[in-house]
Amino acid sequence: MSNVATRFAPSPTGALHIGGVRTALFCWLYSKNKKGTFHLRIEDTDKERSKDEHKIQIIKSLKWIGIEHDGELYIQSTKIDDHINVANELLKNGHAYRCYCSSEEIEDQKKRAKQKKLPYTYNRKCRKLSESDTPKDIKPVVRFKSKIEGSSLLKDLVQGDVEIDNITIEDFIILRNDGTPTYNLSATVDDHQMNMTHIIRGDDHKINTFKQMQIYLSMEWDLPNFAHIPLIHTLEGKKLSKRDNASTLDDYSKIGIMPNALRNYLLRLGWSYKDKEIFTLEESIEYFNLEGIGKSPSKLDIRRILSMNEHYIKNITEDELYDHIVQYCELYKEKIPTEKESKIKSSLIFLKNKAKTLEDIYNNSKYIIFDDISFDQEDLKLIDGKAKKMLAEFINAIKEIKSLNKDALEPIVNNLIKSHETNFKGVGQPIRVALTGSKFGPGVYDIIISLGKEEVLKRLGNKIFS
Repeated sequence: MSNVATRFAPSPTGALHIGGVRTALFCWLYSKNKKGTFHLRIEDTDKERSKDEHKIQIIKSLKWIGIEHDGELYIQSTKIDDHINVANELLKNGHAYRCYCSSEEIEDQKKRAKQKKLPYTYNRKCRKLSESDTPKDIKPVVRFKSKIEGSSLLKDLVQGDVEIDNITIEDFIILRNDGTPTYNLSATVDDHQMNMTHIIRGDDHKINTFKQMQIYLSMEWDLPNFAHIPLIHTLEGKKLSKRDNASTLDDYSKIGIMPNALRNYLLRLGWSYKDKEIFTLEESIEYFNLEGIGKSPSKLDIRRILSMNEHYIKNITEDELYDHIVQYCELYKEKIPTEKESKIKSSLIFLKNKAKTLEDIYNNSKYIIFDDISFDQEDLKLIDGKAKKMLAEFINAIKEIKSLNKDALEPIVNNLIKSHETNFKGVGQPIRVALTGSKFGPGVYDIIISLGKEEVLKRLGNKIFS
């Protein structure tokens, strides 16, 4: 076997699913761990459903999470002639045959199987059909002549040895009646021509693997290694699908999940290395192996993703975090004004407090980003006559101090608490509402200091509070 080569082969018929991203990650990490190559193949032979926008999204999503393919992008539709040539070779060497069963006959077989509560398999009616008995008015499909005796053994690198009776593998179609190849033929030919050494994919492909193994053996090609990863389920234990909420990378990016955090989460979703939870990219490559993949489905847990993201928010440098926020705002909110950059950057130490996402940090920063703040009408009720009097006294006290810092602010607030017979909340909430528009957000001292004396006086001087 040559140097390790893996591939990820999505169909551009929809946005890239989170389960596909994990598969791509495992393929990429395995090849990089073995100093091999990772390839991206776009399986676009379904012309009606394949869209360029989905292909672009797939490539963009993989790049966002840190996965870049080696070599040229492989486009399956450009290789159809090669797939058809292999089908013709299988016909010629007796490993395939033309099937003339009408769609009505097939539907009838399916109906009978359903009535008997049995899985449908083609009854092999045309397997031994002589040339003289072939109908002239029906365009045939081409079926692979599967083995009907003995058993096949799949030495799965994750699941272990899996053996099935050959009789259970149907004579599957490799060319449709319009002459186009089907998935199992195209994927097998592509993997062979691309010199793939390891096929790593979801365990819902196991039956396809048994079919593809028979094509390999019939063509006398070397078998690659196969590894089937358990699927990702919802918390309720159902198979995750594209219809589920938060099923694509865009869904996570929009709420402010960072790529390194999501990659770390997906790495640990069904794979483990000792008791280690947090992996740098370099560590991911160094430690990844197929032996660490579990055999049971994993459950996608948004709470764990948020927790992982919070860890990264707290532990990366503030320069890195600020770069993430800038990119996030440009993509999903609005560009941060240049004159506000230094204020936000210097305030990150408290803006990131309790934040689980970049969106949380953005929401905490809105009072800095926007000069014209909008008020929550319910929160505005906190500024009653007593609060307005207190704000007026606070303004006069602020005017007298040279610089805003906690040491200067605490005595002012404490005096207001005492003179108005209230508590810190009674003073802090009206100030926070007046300065940010909401009673929720960063600590009141942090808000005041981050805005600066001039802006604080300007906002507190709003006619609403007079």
